[in-house]
Amino acid sequence: MTFSAWLGLLAICCLGAMSPGPSLAMVVKHTLSGGRLHGVVCAWAHSIGIGVYALITLLGLAAVLKASPVMFNAIAVVGALYLAWIGIQSLRSKGGMQQKLAAGKPSRLWEAARDGIAISLFNPKILLFFLALFSQFVLAAQTTVGQGLIVLTPLVVDGLWYTIIAFVLSHAAVLPKLREKSQLIDRLSGVVLILLSIRVIYSLL
Repeated sequence: MTFSAWLGLLAICCLGAMSPGPSLAMVVKHTLSGGRLHGVVCAWAHSIGIGVYALITLLGLAAVLKASPVMFNAIAVVGALYLAWIGIQSLRSKGGMQQKLAAGKPSRLWEAARDGIAISLFNPKILLFFLALFSQFVLAAQTTVGQGLIVLTPLVVDGLWYTIIAFVLSHAAVLPKLREKSQLIDRLSGVVLILLSIRVIYSLL
């Protein structure tokens, strides 16, 4: 892979990571609920899921899944149902994250990791993103180093971007103000996840 080709890959990864969506909502939620460490754990768990999709694309499995509508649709439905479940849990949160914190019940690290990787692995839009945009880079990667860059670049970019988000949100001047709006953030993240799940199901009809 040439340096110019890698720069193109890097640009696409940056744009993909920075686009707002359910991933951002999940990192925000765990940062406010558990603090900086929870946000960072959620961020890098999410990036692992991104790396898995990059590896799948590299190995050609993404094209296989796309060519098998039944398997692809099954994965998409399971993912949509899980996202909807997370969204419903957020909407049913009676006191918001602030009340949980006051009661000494912040989110656990394993929950942050679970939600981080799930929000990436169970989002079929990410698979389509890699399939549509990464094919050209997969063909250009003829060496082990080039193939490694295809997997590591989106993984690292995604992890670093959401780590920055977690650090900014957990700043002493920012976090208390956001926690005052934690119930609203719970509701908004729930709506975003439910709408995404509906969109996924609708796209399969």
